[in-house]
Amino acid sequence: MPDLGVLQAFLASAYVDAAVFALRPDYRALLLAVDGLVPGPSDQMSDALLQKAEAAACELLRDRPVAQLPHVAAWREAYRAFGAKPQRTRNSLEALLRRAASGLPRVNRLTDIYNAVSVMHQVPAGGEDLTRYSGAPRLIRATGEEPFDTVADGMVVIEHPDPGEVVWCDDAGVTCRRWNWRQARRTQLGDDTTTVLFILDALEPMTDEALHAAADDLVAHLSRLGPDVRVVRRLIAAGPTLGDGA
Repeated sequence: MPDLGVLQAFLASAYVDAAVFALRPDYRALLLAVDGLVPGPSDQMSDALLQKAEAAACELLRDRPVAQLPHVAAWREAYRAFGAKPQRTRNSLEALLRRAASGLPRVNRLTDIYNAVSVMHQVPAGGEDLTRYSGAPRLIRATGEEPFDTVADGMVVIEHPDPGEVVWCDDAGVTCRRWNWRQARRTQLGDDTTTVLFILDALEPMTDEALHAAADDLVAHLSRLGPDVRVVRRLIAAGPTLGDGA
């Protein structure tokens, strides 16, 4: 179990490049380093939470299409700004909302929890195995040379982002392509993951208060996964930030 200071130092080392803020000055990243989790496959608790998220999504989309939801529309604009086509590469929130009617994926209980929170709070969210990071997490505009390990046709392959694409990465390569579209294999959560970096992404019109409320909900569910769960939180924004600390 990492020392609490290690988690704090890890988050303190994270950064968002100025080129990303130039693209979207309203962007905020809320990072949570969580340790002491008791992992495992999907269970009754995570299934119930996903069912609640599915019902919430169906109610939300009863009288309007996914693309007209304010935060989804904002992310579509952000994708277009760096050259991605949102109809082909949907942000993680939109992808989940579109799957809700037929059933959200059941992966493992850590992934199930953050996917459910993502849908219920309408915020893109990702979870990465913190112990598999090499250096600081950072959000940059790619050169196009960074490696990204993924699976294609059942085979492990190395791809590269498009030049100018917004990506999360560390010293070893890309950990998530197109801001919040697809995560790398290297840092993906497994049934044995106990220490996680969660990233919640916000654009206007989502407020800081709503963003922190989503994080609070996520922490509340994660805290049930062990007696020694510890959380460190950091908000990164273009201007002054709030919410740093445990």
